[in-house]
Amino acid sequence: MRANRNRDTGPELRLRTAVHALGLRYRVSRRPLPELRRTADLVFTKAKVAVFVDGCYWHGCPEPAHFRPSQRNSEFWRDKIATNQERDQETGRLLREAGWVVIRVWEHENMAVAAARIADIVRGRGQDRPITSNAG
Repeated sequence: MRANRNRDTGPELRLRTAVHALGLRYRVSRRPLPELRRTADLVFTKAKVAVFVDGCYWHGCPEPAHFRPSQRNSEFWRDKIATNQERDQETGRLLREAGWVVIRVWEHENMAVAAARIADIVRGRGQDRPITSNAG
């Protein structure tokens, strides 16, 4: 269990690289709402967009090929994952009530496609235009 990271996971790093390549800048591992003890993986503060990269096992991916329930101590893990899903839903609800857009990306998703989806939403909220070069 100690090897499980809570930030800078492989999927997060791939998504951050893809988002950064699109010219967007963001905060990493921040609380969108300081009073809410929940940390988003990428936060676009001015656009009020919070991005969460969810692991298929820890968050109970709905695609059967990506979520294989544990065979050992199965009741504990079933309850743990159900609690994670309830917390995810509550987090989304609280952020939306505060005017935030919540984006959830599964670890198995194509990160370039997810980054494009994030860029569309962030730019649609009027922030983070692509960086352009004046060279030439």
